[in-house]
Amino acid sequence: MTLSLEPTSSIDAPVAFDFSLPTRVVFGAGTLNRLGSLVREYDGSNVLLITDKGLTAAGHDQRAIASLKEAGLNVIRFDDVHPNPTTNDVQRGLDAIGTSTIDFIVGLGGGSSMDCAKGVNFLYSNGGRMEDYWGVGKASKPMLPFIAVPTTSGTGSEAQSFALIANADTHMKMACGDKKAAARVAILDPDLTRTMPRNVAAVTAVDALSHAVETFVTKKRNSVSAMFSLQAWKLLTQAFPEAFGDGDSPKAREQMLLGAHWAGAAIEQSMLGATHALANPLTAHFDTVHGIAVGVMLPHVVRFNSEIVGPLYGELAEAIGLCRADSPQVAERLADHIAELIQLTGLPGTLEQAGVTRDKFPIMAEEAARQWTGTFNPRPVDPDRLQELYECAWTN
Repeated sequence: MTLSLEPTSSIDAPVAFDFSLPTRVVFGAGTLNRLGSLVREYDGSNVLLITDKGLTAAGHDQRAIASLKEAGLNVIRFDDVHPNPTTNDVQRGLDAIGTSTIDFIVGLGGGSSMDCAKGVNFLYSNGGRMEDYWGVGKASKPMLPFIAVPTTSGTGSEAQSFALIANADTHMKMACGDKKAAARVAILDPDLTRTMPRNVAAVTAVDALSHAVETFVTKKRNSVSAMFSLQAWKLLTQAFPEAFGDGDSPKAREQMLLGAHWAGAAIEQSMLGATHALANPLTAHFDTVHGIAVGVMLPHVVRFNSEIVGPLYGELAEAIGLCRADSPQVAERLADHIAELIQLTGLPGTLEQAGVTRDKFPIMAEEAARQWTGTFNPRPVDPDRLQELYECAWTN
């Protein structure tokens, strides 16, 4: 559906911001082959490559290692990163260095590998424990140069200065951010996403979609973040039907990867909201995959926020020809459309379908209220409101 509509102006006057883009973006098929030369360009010689066993099985790590060795670099490989990395993953990565000395880190994989790489960088460069860096700007010493190579189209971690690391005992996630942790280079090679299993492609794509929607409306949004959010939204919504249709679509893979990256860049400028605050307790208590958690919660958060940022949601709806920005039903139309896109992936649409039980709602709501991301939500949230959102998402 395409509408011919007059453009609408944003509801916000320009606000002050302090913008820089610390990460160089190298995009295109086959760009992984440039990894070795890029490390050399940034004066690296002894590299720690952090990845996971799935990437090892797919052979992507061998391509990376071949590029690094062709450039005359020494390589230590650590491939024991688990999904939703914990402080234990970071410590094992640090232990893999042993008595060697490294001067460069490469994170190859999904958000888990890239976040773990950042975590290792914090501890190798600054010492201490991950808990010491929970928050923003806690690293007092310089950090090693880092190249991020995403193999999924989802987290946008390669565009962010935050590492999301869970406490191994409580399983609650800690956002550890520092501008020094940002990647010097992000290599976006859509060929690497071809080997994603469908379920991985689904949960990462939904995560990226949630990033685009949430960053567009947070309290921290500005004209720069909105530019990234809107471009991500357009690319992702256009790519979803082809990406989850029959057969391989190189164009859709490119759009998904680039859309996920721009959504990650928007997070760096705008942060996230209640959807992600609600998602983390679901992962902690039920081991719910993050992409499933945000996918179930996002349409309900859109409806909840609409009384505050309805006109902004209207801009998203109008940008893809869904309806006019001033339509009285814009929030409902947008929420329904998001749910329809998620349905294309085959992921659960309710908490009940995701295997969540209602008895944990009160404690999860309390925990969600303490999540940092919730403080940026455009409409204030508290335990009661968050529990209502869990209830809304329980069943159809």
